[in-house]
Amino acid sequence: MTSAPATTIGIDFGTTNTVVSLTHGEGPATLVRFPTTAGDIFAFRSALAFQQHPAVGDHPPERTVEAGPWAIEAYVEDPLDTRFIQSFKTFAASAAFTETKIHNRRYQFEDLLAAFLLRLRHHAGEAMGRLPPRVIVGRPVTFAGGNPDEALALSRYEAAFARLGFTDIRYAYEPVGAAFFFARQLTQDATVLVADFGGGTSDFSIVRFEKSGGTLRSKALARSGVGVAGDAFDYRIIDNIVSPELGKGSLYRAFDNRLPIPQRYYTAFARWDQLALLRASKDMRDIRSLARTAMEPEKIERLIEVLDDNHGYSLYRAVSALKEALSRDEEAVFLFEAGSVRIEKPVKRTDFEGWISPELKAIERAVDQAMERSGLPPEAIDRVFLTGGTSFVPAVRDIFLGRFGAERIETGGEFESIASGLALIGREADLDLWSERAQREPAA
Repeated sequence: MTSAPATTIGIDFGTTNTVVSLTHGEGPATLVRFPTTAGDIFAFRSALAFQQHPAVGDHPPERTVEAGPWAIEAYVEDPLDTRFIQSFKTFAASAAFTETKIHNRRYQFEDLLAAFLLRLRHHAGEAMGRLPPRVIVGRPVTFAGGNPDEALALSRYEAAFARLGFTDIRYAYEPVGAAFFFARQLTQDATVLVADFGGGTSDFSIVRFEKSGGTLRSKALARSGVGVAGDAFDYRIIDNIVSPELGKGSLYRAFDNRLPIPQRYYTAFARWDQLALLRASKDMRDIRSLARTAMEPEKIERLIEVLDDNHGYSLYRAVSALKEALSRDEEAVFLFEAGSVRIEKPVKRTDFEGWISPELKAIERAVDQAMERSGLPPEAIDRVFLTGGTSFVPAVRDIFLGRFGAERIETGGEFESIASGLALIGREADLDLWSERAQREPAA
């Protein structure tokens, strides 16, 4: 058993956004806000920007690192000389990713995450000036990637969070954190299914909440997850609309033969972090040579411009705008404009739903798996709480409408629920029921 500390902190390091929440004593969880020129924000974009400024006079070249909206600002101001990385959480559990080289400096995953967290703390100011020794960090039920190494991901998290000075690092499942946030609204006992849709993973947790003597007691019944979510939907849009305009499916000449452009150049678009890494890979040399032998060289030239001129963030915004529009309307126009590249095409919601059908089926299987593990029939679920941006996609909502009915489904707190729930978990009397401690003591 552990006693609840005076101050608790929960950090939801997300694929798209990162949110931090604090509790003080028995008070509610409050979000850490970051002052920007456009006003205070609490959803801090999970992005990094690396710049190297040339030497001036006797001063040596200067390296700068930014995160969040400041990283986006740095990229927008100087896209050609800025290494912009987003969605890097998706390779946390990848043993294949060992390091990347940025401006002749090597960065492992924990270096990237630590750099991000340190800039986040800097921009939070006094709100994160004095941190408690313990932190509750959100973790997906299933990490993203084809063969995710959970132990590797958590060890990388631990190394990065230790650099902020935390000595007691604990992990709690992200949908469980969302369940704790949602439980504030309960007025009676309830069995709750929480579905958390992030950028890289979709996670599900079933929790039983009971009120006794004014105290809310909770018991985890089952959980499941799958390593697909919003970023996978993004890839389907790019693969069907954008990549064909960048040369996918076209041919190039090799002596007397005509061969297809290698598909691997376009699989990088499956993950936003990989798109940034492709720009600095040896494949770029091969792509440039293809422009001389391609049957449709103008398409390869577009691909080179997208990569060379770092148009990944502009593409991300165009894809996000289409998803948002298709959540409201039956048809919308995809428009991507960056430099000399312009791609415009009408898209029907039914087409989009057809593209993402493999991901929808994987999500359905994970929901059914959580139900099977709980041993409960659908009618035993009292409330269904959907959180995360992908929960607004009509085809995703239909999965839950068909199983549980509209009257039991609720939404809200799409950005804040996990972080606030993690902070609330931090003051649980028996913390070991809801979180797991890092496997080793973090290095100083």
